[in-house]
Amino acid sequence: MARYRDAVCRLCRREGGKLFLKGDRCFKPSCAIEKRGTNPPGQHGAARRKMLAGYGQQLREKQKVKRIYFILEKQFRNYFEKALHQKGVTGENLLFMLERRLDNVVYRSGFSTSRRQARQLVNHGHIEVNGRKVDIPSFQVKQGDVVNVKDKSHKNAHVEGAWSTAAGRGRPGWITPGDGDLSIAISGLPTRQDIDQNINEQLIVELYSK
Repeated sequence: MARYRDAVCRLCRREGGKLFLKGDRCFKPSCAIEKRGTNPPGQHGAARRKMLAGYGQQLREKQKVKRIYFILEKQFRNYFEKALHQKGVTGENLLFMLERRLDNVVYRSGFSTSRRQARQLVNHGHIEVNGRKVDIPSFQVKQGDVVNVKDKSHKNAHVEGAWSTAAGRGRPGWITPGDGDLSIAISGLPTRQDIDQNINEQLIVELYSK
C-alpha cells in the first residue's frame, strides 16, 4: 500500500499552518511551525512564497485537505467522484466521507493524538466496530455504530497517553461516549460546523471540475 514516508512537519510548513500531524508535539514549542515559522521548507523557502490565485489557490487547498486526512491523490480523487454523484453539496459530501473514515473517528474520539497514529492503531488490529475487529482505515462508520479499543489493547501506552489528554482536544457532537471503557458511539452524522472552518471545499470542487 502506498503511503507517505517523509518528514510530516514539512507538510505543515508547505501549507503555511499547523495540520496537527505529529500529535502532542504540535502543541509544544518543538513544533516546526513554532520554531521555523510558516515559510515553505527548503533553503529558498522564504523567497518562493507568493500570493496565489486561481489554479494555484485551488491546488493548495486540495493538497492541504489531503494532508490533513493523510491520504494520497488516487484515493482522494475517488472520494471526490463518489461525492459528485451523491445528493447534496459536493464539497460537503467530500468532507463528510473523510470525517467518517475509521482512522479519523479513532483520532476524533481521543484514542490517538494524530490521524497517522490512528491509522496505525487500526492497521494493527487494536480497534473494533460493533464488537468486530476492523483493520481498514478507510472503513466508513455509520450512525449507530459503536467503536472501541480492544480489551487487550487498553494498556497500550499510545492509547493511554492519548485518552488521558482527549478532553483538552475536544470531541465533535456526533461522537458520544459509549457504555464501556475506551468506547464511543456514532450518535449522528458530521455537519459542516464539526469540520475545520479554515477549509474551503469549494476550491477543491472548482479544481476537479476543470
